[in-house]
Amino acid sequence: MRYFVTGEQHRKSLLNALVLMFLVYIALLWVSNGMMYFHHMDLTPDSVIAYYLGSEEQFTQPRSYQGMLEVSHFHLFSMGMLVLTLTHLMLMTEFSVRLKIWLSSSTYAAALADEAGGWLVRFVDPLFAYFKIAAFVVLELSLAALLIVVITTLVRARIQMSKARSE
Repeated sequence: MRYFVTGEQHRKSLLNALVLMFLVYIALLWVSNGMMYFHHMDLTPDSVIAYYLGSEEQFTQPRSYQGMLEVSHFHLFSMGMLVLTLTHLMLMTEFSVRLKIWLSSSTYAAALADEAGGWLVRFVDPLFAYFKIAAFVVLELSLAALLIVVITTLVRARIQMSKARSE
């Protein structure tokens, strides 16, 4: 990521393209994350409660401790790596330090809250469904903002590279 700091993104069109392709891949991950959420539940507390605690009407069982542990084990690592990568890329942009701190903090907090939300609904109190919904929404918005900030920077760099070549 040194190439952001030294300004090499203005000269390294291949690296710029590779990072943009990575971000397209992450954008698809972001879309599929939303699709998976909405496949199981929606933004209503009742749907979240039914997903984690089971539903007699839908003939579903509560989420098991082992099943939730396996999902959390994978999510904690993968979301950590995703957020680390995106925030690292974002730190190398020319946006304000205040935006960088706010966006990094909110993304990490939302990722942890989203993971904790299901556990809280299942094993503490169903009213944590509101917390789970809010955490999911904030996580999706903050990931989208990270993507937009980094993509904007890279697209600007590509435009500047094109202008520099034509001059």
